Amino acid sequence: MAEIPSKGPYTKGLHDFGNGCYAYLQPDGSWGWSNAGLVVDSGESLLVDTLFDLKLTREMLDGMRRAEPKAAARIGTLVNTHSNGDHTFGNQLVEGAEIVASKACAEEMVHDNGAQRLAEMKRSATSTSEAGAFLAEIFAPFDFEGIDVTMPTLTFEGELTRKVGNKQVRLIEVGPAHTRGDVLAYVPQDRVIFTGDMLFINGHPIIWAGPVANWIKACQLMIDLDVETVVPGHGPVTDKKGVAAVKGYLEYIAAEARRRYDAGMPLFEAARDISLADYSSWGDAERIVINVATLYREFAGGKPTTDIRADLFGLMAQLRKSMRN
Repeated sequence: MAEIPSKGPYTKGLHDFGNGCYAYLQPDGSWGWSNAGLVVDSGESLLVDTLFDLKLTREMLDGMRRAEPKAAARIGTLVNTHSNGDHTFGNQLVEGAEIVASKACAEEMVHDNGAQRLAEMKRSATSTSEAGAFLAEIFAPFDFEGIDVTMPTLTFEGELTRKVGNKQVRLIEVGPAHTRGDVLAYVPQDRVIFTGDMLFINGHPIIWAGPVANWIKACQLMIDLDVETVVPGHGPVTDKKGVAAVKGYLEYIAAEARRRYDAGMPLFEAARDISLADYSSWGDAERIVINVATLYREFAGGKPTTDIRADLFGLMAQLRKSMRN
């Protein structure tokens, strides 16, 4: 499959759609390089997600305040689309905002204690193991020190509508899928949707929780909505063609993993055996290890969880090394 065309330039910083909606993009969209969004109207604002560390989030907020001095000076609502740190670790800098997330997202944030864990992991990561070298490499650009993750102050299940001036923002829970509590932020008036990590564009999605059927269903929901502009959690801004490409990927790997599971093929052998030739232009192909592990757990009747075995990072490192050689 060819690289999915970007809807507009894929450059770092704030991108104005001209209707009170903005995307903040961080190329190249790989591990930790996430996107965020801003919705403004009548002097009010809603922020969709923060970034992986305080420096990056502060830089983003400064750019938003320059673009929208009145609305972004005091952000009224912050939506966390899911619990991962690259979408929540900057929450403490959005002072005074009501922080909205799904109930499952908030529960995961309490359970993970992610910032302190990643700071310690980064301090102790060495090149003495494949997993350690892999983690040291992907986390090298980020500073997890001093992060005190600020928790959601309002949680919901199903769907919640927020007002931003005269605009409505529909928050639609679609997890468990990528994580246990994924949420889409849809602005019907502007035909814009912020998807969190339900979409990785030109990068392999990673299925931490599953089930994969929920993720595929969420993609179909996005396709069925009246949407023109799609802001993914990682990668360039896209449209429904990008959504369809991710849906096709998930359907493909689910079917391929099922065949190998039924044949009794071990997890890592299956991950190496599944052809990703049609997705050769997409980054982070080593994530197939996590995806197959999650699918195998699902096929065996396991419940959705983001508790991933540490050895899987070593297997991802092995696979990435073999792909590079």
